[in-house]
This record gives sequence, C-alpha cells and structure tokens, in this order.
Amino acid sequence: MENLVGTPPEQMLLHGSTKRLLDNYHWHQPKVGIIASYTPKTRDVEDHFGLFRGVDQIEAFAQATIVSCATFLECQKNNLTPLQLKDKFIPAFISVGNVNFHDYLQEGETFISIGKIKFYKFRQMVADGRIYKVPKGLDLNEYFKNFDESKLENYALSDDFILVAELFDIIGRALKKEIFNKL
Repeated sequence: MENLVGTPPEQMLLHGSTKRLLDNYHWHQPKVGIIASYTPKTRDVEDHFGLFRGVDQIEAFAQATIVSCATFLECQKNNLTPLQLKDKFIPAFISVGNVNFHDYLQEGETFISIGKIKFYKFRQMVADGRIYKVPKGLDLNEYFKNFDESKLENYALSDDFILVAELFDIIGRALKKEIFNKL
C-alpha cells in the first residue's frame, strides 16, 4: 500500500464504530500529511444543541492525522497489518497545543481535517492543521485527486471551504500495551 487513499478507516483505527470520527481518506503522502473527512451523525451531536463539540473536532483531527499516519508508518516499518499492530500498541494523546475555533459544525455537515506532519520518531507524531467545512455536494475524491505537498503547505483550497478550526502541536504516541497490562 502506497498511501491511505481508498483504505477504509476501520482497517486503520482501533476505535469502535461509535467513537470513530473518520469516514474517508482523500489525500495522503506518508511523512508529509493527510486529508480526511467526516460527517457528524445524530449520536455525535446528541445533548449538545445539535452541534459537533470542539473536543470531538480535536479527536477527529487526531484520528485523521497522528493515529492514521503513525499507524500507516509503523505498519510499513514493522511489516505488520494494523490488526497485528493493535496487539502491541495503543494510540494515546500526549499533548494538545493551541486550538482556535472560527466556526461550528452541525449534524450532517461534512468537514475535512488537513494535517501536516511536523515530527515523527519513536512512535510519536506531532501534527498541525486545520478543519474546514466542505461545500455541499462536493466530490472530495475528485477535488483532491491532483492535490500536492505545496497545496497542503499553503492550505490551498477554494474560497467556498469554511475555516472551522486551526490546530497546533497535536501530539500522540503509540504506547506499548504491556504498560497497560501492568496497571
């Protein structure tokens, strides 16, 4: 596998279906960055005024970036499948840097997480990025088929994408499962 485009997220993420906040990968260049989408469901906005919570936006971004990208790279490095990798490691947040919210998301509003990998070493990844609300009816696979690293670096999107959040220094690490077994 060259990249994550076309891979079902449930094959890469350990999260169960109610905690997985990722529908599709649209662009991915290993060690550089990723673009993935999610559309909030009824369960995601329940008891929160019909809004997709900011903390869930951060989680969705982390799943799209540090979890998906690090899982991909670790699988390649160790010649393992994601299922084999999950028997050894559990993804965990280490730190969340600054997050600035500019807009909100409601049930049914598709958004993209655009993540730039800043650092990756010893199963730890640091990413910056943005979340954008997607124009209704846009075919994201078609839109991002000719995307490249330069466009990623400059967040080069058409003006009809709406900036929802900017995220800085989102840090995660794959922790050895044996650490949890000792607790």
